Amino acid sequence: MPAKSKAQQKAAGAALAAKRGDIKKSELKGASKGMEKSMSEKQLEEFASTKRKGKPEHVAQH
Repeated sequence: MPAKSKAQQKAAGAALAAKRGDIKKSELKGASKGMEKSMSEKQLEEFASTKRKGKPEHVAQH
């Protein structure tokens, strides 16, 4: 599943880095903290690798 916004993609990238041990899990904030816990490395890779062109910075929540 691709990321729907640039912010979602950035959060997935941070969560992926923590899952791989590149950064400390304690450094994660907000959505990336939850993503790291609830998503697999493969899912995070899919979100983080989404192309940014044409994506909004944030997605409006209903």
